[in-house]
Amino acid sequence: MAEKEKCVHFTRAAKKRAAAIEDQPANKKRVVLGELPNLSNVVVTASPSTGVELLKPKCKTKAKAKKKGSTKTLAKATEKIAEKLDINGKSDDPQLCVAYASDIYEYLRQMEMESKRRPLPNYLEEVQKDVTANMRGILVDWLVDVAEEYKLLPDTLYLSISYIDRFLSLNVLNRQKLQLLGVSSMLIASKYEEITPPKVDEFCSITDNTFSKAEVVKMEADILKLLMFEMGNPTIKTFLRIFNSVAQEYYKTPNSKLEFLGYYLAELSLLDYNCVKFSPSLVAASVIFIARFIIQPKMHPWSPKLQEYTGYKPVDLKECIHLIRDLHLRKKGGSLQAIRDKYKQHKFKYVGSLPLPEIPTSYFEDIKQ
Repeated sequence: MAEKEKCVHFTRAAKKRAAAIEDQPANKKRVVLGELPNLSNVVVTASPSTGVELLKPKCKTKAKAKKKGSTKTLAKATEKIAEKLDINGKSDDPQLCVAYASDIYEYLRQMEMESKRRPLPNYLEEVQKDVTANMRGILVDWLVDVAEEYKLLPDTLYLSISYIDRFLSLNVLNRQKLQLLGVSSMLIASKYEEITPPKVDEFCSITDNTFSKAEVVKMEADILKLLMFEMGNPTIKTFLRIFNSVAQEYYKTPNSKLEFLGYYLAELSLLDYNCVKFSPSLVAASVIFIARFIIQPKMHPWSPKLQEYTGYKPVDLKECIHLIRDLHLRKKGGSLQAIRDKYKQHKFKYVGSLPLPEIPTSYFEDIKQ
């Protein structure tokens, strides 16, 4: 089998989850990620790692992401978010929690910066010996497929990737166990987010029973212990929900294409190890910037309102925007198809097929208030 064919992972449809393995079509071939070669054309290859056997939690050397703006600026931004969600005090949607919106937003911004909830920005170089950025990208792409087949919530996917990155920041892992880490992380995230999470047996069968039930449960326990049971943290999706309401400022009715495009770009960002160093709120803001530019390329994608609400200037987003743009243009992760195929469907308004023109340099300059 050719190397590229090894990157294609088949999972069974959600409606057949209870079916026996022998009932699956003959052409469904499940691949063990540990057997995959280090493909240089998938994502950016990490530098050779010289890690240690175990990085104890007490020996944290995590580089804290730089906070954008002062506490006063953040407080002002949270008030604006609350004001936007409140819709002049007329919103009766309990999900928006308008009475507590500013407190919630400020709490989320503070939580995302906590070192215990953040992966090391360079964990592949500093900790891992056998895992590369390519392998991580293949694993993420496969988990997107699993989440789709089992109809899991987007939050489950984002939490799963968060657990994987945080675990790999603390513990050396053999590549043969990378897929085991993936399914066990998704098992934990499913229990955290889903009403009816898939069972352990289902996560075993999705790997063609490469791993036993006991191995999955053991890895689940290892993840929980190493992360000290800190399983709840804000993700890109968390902030994308908030920023989407602000991004729709020019539309009388919600623009679903803009929303789906944001979801597509956000999931693409999960593929690139280089995006790990950015905080979830910064990635979410970058996604909004690109999505608005794709929809209306002749209009400046950022605005005083977005800058005030998010707390980010265009120049703050520049590096992240270019990384996501490279993913969109297939300069990175071109062989990874799960996310691209997912958003080329009618239910997502084919946003995966929308072109992304060159972004003018002037768009990254300070905007006029």
